[in-house]
Amino acid sequence: MPELSVIVHGPDTRGHLAELLDSLAARPLPDAEVIVAAVGDWARQTAEGHTPETVVVPLPDGTGDAAARAVGAARATGRWLHFVRAEDGLPAGAVRTVAERAAELPDTVDVLLLDHVRSTWHTAGTRPADGRLLARAGRAELALDDAADLLRLSPLLGTRVLRADFWRAHEERLTAGDEAYTAYAALLAARRVACLNQVGYEHRVPRPESLPPVTAEQRYALVDRYETLLTLAQDRPATTRAVLYDVMVRDLLRTFAREDMPEPVAREFFRRASLAAVRRRPPGHRRPGGLEGVRRGLLEEGAYTKYRAFQAANRTRRAARTAVRTHRRRLGAKLRDQQYRRALGRRVDPDLAVFSAYWTRGVACNPAAIAAELARHAPWIHPVWVVTKDNAPLLPPGTDHVVPGTRRYWEVLATAKYLTSNVNFPNAVVKRPDAIHLQTHHGTPLKRMGLDQMRHPTAAQGMDFAALLARVDKWDYSVSANSHSTRMWERAYPSRYTSLDYGYPRNDVYYRAGAAEVRAVRDRLGIAPGRTAVLYAPTHRDYEAGWTPRLDLAALADRLGDDTVLLVRAHYFYDTAAALTGLRRTGRIIDVSSYDPVEELCLAADALVTDYSSIMFDYANLDRPIVIYADDWETYATTRGVYFDLMAEAPGQVTRTQEDLAEVFASGAWRDEAAAKARAAFRRRFCEYDDGHAAERVVRRVFLGESEHVLPPVVPLADRTPAPSPEEATA
Repeated sequence: MPELSVIVHGPDTRGHLAELLDSLAARPLPDAEVIVAAVGDWARQTAEGHTPETVVVPLPDGTGDAAARAVGAARATGRWLHFVRAEDGLPAGAVRTVAERAAELPDTVDVLLLDHVRSTWHTAGTRPADGRLLARAGRAELALDDAADLLRLSPLLGTRVLRADFWRAHEERLTAGDEAYTAYAALLAARRVACLNQVGYEHRVPRPESLPPVTAEQRYALVDRYETLLTLAQDRPATTRAVLYDVMVRDLLRTFAREDMPEPVAREFFRRASLAAVRRRPPGHRRPGGLEGVRRGLLEEGAYTKYRAFQAANRTRRAARTAVRTHRRRLGAKLRDQQYRRALGRRVDPDLAVFSAYWTRGVACNPAAIAAELARHAPWIHPVWVVTKDNAPLLPPGTDHVVPGTRRYWEVLATAKYLTSNVNFPNAVVKRPDAIHLQTHHGTPLKRMGLDQMRHPTAAQGMDFAALLARVDKWDYSVSANSHSTRMWERAYPSRYTSLDYGYPRNDVYYRAGAAEVRAVRDRLGIAPGRTAVLYAPTHRDYEAGWTPRLDLAALADRLGDDTVLLVRAHYFYDTAAALTGLRRTGRIIDVSSYDPVEELCLAADALVTDYSSIMFDYANLDRPIVIYADDWETYATTRGVYFDLMAEAPGQVTRTQEDLAEVFASGAWRDEAAAKARAAFRRRFCEYDDGHAAERVVRRVFLGESEHVLPPVVPLADRTPAPSPEEATA
């Protein structure tokens, strides 16, 4: 029996079915079957032209979605059912990811919730807010009443994977309405639900002008839908009914505000919505404050004329506020521009250097290592860091800094001889002929970067490639840790800059730290002598809105035993406070997401577990074990794009499931001969230039102007001595 039945249903009105079936055929899975409930000859012919493994159930034109889903489900043999509209899509690798997650779930879970992207006729792959709700819920199996906010998820049936036995037990109820009704009804009927905070569905929204006009009865049916759902929820706790009630009122008000309804239809819609809002309001339920509360009050009163007047007044008020804000912004921008232009008329200060890291987060990464080396070799050059107002209190004592947007900020950017960053300075920064822009980057590229992201719209959302190239053209130097990076930077960021093949300055510490430094870091982290510290550092995924541990960290810590401590380092894009609540109190899991610098965490760790993070390239300098946990490699590689196959060129053991990962540590395979051999090959390729002197080479070349041939040569890999391991440091 397959784990998952993908049931494609409906007519092929816009020709997307072939693309959908092609994507399924390109990655066949032994644990999944594809059934097409094809409505009409066009859909049938398209489906029959694909792989013979696809089961095609022809249905006559006009067959409704609910009926098509029922027919497809009747032919399914999988343990789980994933209903996919013929007009929608499935991201690459989604079927495998969903099937593997579903296989983990017990029969007490009836619904698996997925994240999705939304595409329209003029946009592709935009993310709704659903990911935050899924991330908050985590990977636990939940009763809906314990996570009622999941009712706020977009009502798309394609983002609900249903257990087949659950579907059959509730089929009559689940086929009694439209897709949105079924999406809500499934949650209300489920005993328990589970979440997968990964994109498993693409919802394609056609241009409204291409659809038939919405009838009055279809508008009124929206009210009826929520009335029926609230009837289904009448025995639920008040908190659950309150969430569903809020969803109803918000949807009805939004529909009334946005839909261009004829006046008689609008009045009747408002009347019905008002009756539903009064009749279904939970006892003691309080309206929200502000304008939303006013709207709800008018709705409950049935005050149609007052509501229309309120709308008109609100539109006028918003227009006035917008005009005032626009005027102020223009004045402020004009003033700042004048200040900056005046500063550009002053001479460049040869002893002034500006540093910035990670979008003005603070003193970190390659810029920090370069600044420290600069203080030793050229103390007369004054460093100024660009830091946000919120991060300024976290700076080391005595650090001179400027806050973006301030007058002094623009003055130092205009007059500094040296501008160093591991990302980019704003587009408005002018490249003066006698200033030097140094780009240090902040990782070795596995994922595609720069112009190479153009073929990967999920990763490139909102990216202005022309502006990117304009920023790149300001670079004088680009720092590289290995020849792979050099080639990829030249490909992703084509311009006339000089590549500095010197190694990454931030990695110098891995060759300069001694046993005392390693012990001191472990003491600061509270790692007792003799315990094995495993650093878990997953990367950011463009197709996820929030961070959910991809591992059951508590279970993994239990499996690894009392002698092992997990250092959990979430990507800096994410807030981990909710996800790790309670875990850090066990003593075997330490949340180090906010600990800086990350290089100290690497020094403290006996081994690294990561997925696709560039930390693996840096950590490899220590010549300590690295284990790859790649549960969604296909999805990541296709969605984000990669420069090489990490599965074939990994720095150590590769695991695809939590059980595999635990077994690698239990068996000792994480540091066996095969792992060491893989790590050695990885180090030869990606630790090519790192030897402890990268920052010195950068400072001498860029800031002191020394010629290439007098710089310290790169030490051969075989002659380098990395920092001692924690075991060696405490021996």
